[in-house]
Amino acid sequence: MSREVLLTGFGVRTAFGTGADALREGVFDGRPAFAPITRFDIGPYRTGLAATYGPATPLRDVLAEVAAAAVGMAGLPTGARAAVLVGTAGDFTGLTRFWRARDSPGSPGAAVSGGAAETVPAWQAEALADTLGVRGPRLAFTGACVASAAAIAHGCQLIASGRAETAICAGAYLVEEENLAKFDSGFALSRDGMVRPFCADRSGLLLGDGAAAIVLESVDGARRRGARALAALTGWGAAGDAHHIARPHPEGAGLVAAAGRALRRAGGPRIDYVNAHGTATRHNDPAETRGLRTLFGADAARTPVSSTKSTTGHLLEAAGAVELVITLLALRDGVLPPTAGFTEPDPHCDLDYVPNRPHKADLRRALTVNAAFGGANTALVLERA
Repeated sequence: MSREVLLTGFGVRTAFGTGADALREGVFDGRPAFAPITRFDIGPYRTGLAATYGPATPLRDVLAEVAAAAVGMAGLPTGARAAVLVGTAGDFTGLTRFWRARDSPGSPGAAVSGGAAETVPAWQAEALADTLGVRGPRLAFTGACVASAAAIAHGCQLIASGRAETAICAGAYLVEEENLAKFDSGFALSRDGMVRPFCADRSGLLLGDGAAAIVLESVDGARRRGARALAALTGWGAAGDAHHIARPHPEGAGLVAAAGRALRRAGGPRIDYVNAHGTATRHNDPAETRGLRTLFGADAARTPVSSTKSTTGHLLEAAGAVELVITLLALRDGVLPPTAGFTEPDPHCDLDYVPNRPHKADLRRALTVNAAFGGANTALVLERA
């Protein structure tokens, strides 16, 4: 019995809109989605820009929307048995609202959606599974910027180990004041309203709304249903470098460890494209570049690398899931998404970053990586079906 992991459906929403065509017209066209934030007062902050889709919508509703699209594309029937794994907000709220009921509009659990009662982190997976009408284990992952990527990696492991035939993996983030305040106080936000990963004049990141869900299945399970494979997830890995609370290891040690595990599982280091973490921050970009050079050796200079956060913004808990969907579209369309706003390269960042314009390419195998505070790293290898 084959335990290969297939991707059979997806749903996605960003500031560009809903679905694959919105990503093609925004991310793949190299068009940043940043605009003034209108859902809360930006007066106290140095930067008031983000990539948002208007008034805040409850995370529960956004997750249900993208997950329904993924399940519909995959053709999963109501009542199917599937693990539901969701990347969602954690942070200090794990001490105060992780298990708190959502019913009181004044409770901390209602904070993100602008006052509407909200499913709090521990209940996101539970609520989503109930909405979809599926049966199986339900888990919430709260690893910040690697949350949804960790959910996907766990889903792959459940299927590969035979513990599940199907997993619905999702993540969502909506720009809100608490995180904007944190990144602003850490001087991590772009000063000029542009996100320029790997450039000498980069000045930081901007946040963005995003949500995505994917359906993963075993080969045998998909075959029994007659499901169409969009791609195969052949490698996954996670690692912690424990170097610093907010900075990556300067040589990208965590990335190397996580991606090395994913590539070994996938059967080798050949990669045609890397969707980078690429935050446009002072410490991340050169560390990520060094890590990729360690991973690929002489092939690093010939491997295209881009940061789609230059268009979508940093999607925090949703980043891994949305960027996996972008990587899937790159493979299926044969198009490299660009690093938008690219100017002068940082001398410490010397790879092919697909500057400003998309390029046609024969892409068969791609790597997408993410990192989070505390030294957490994830890596996923996707192969064209």
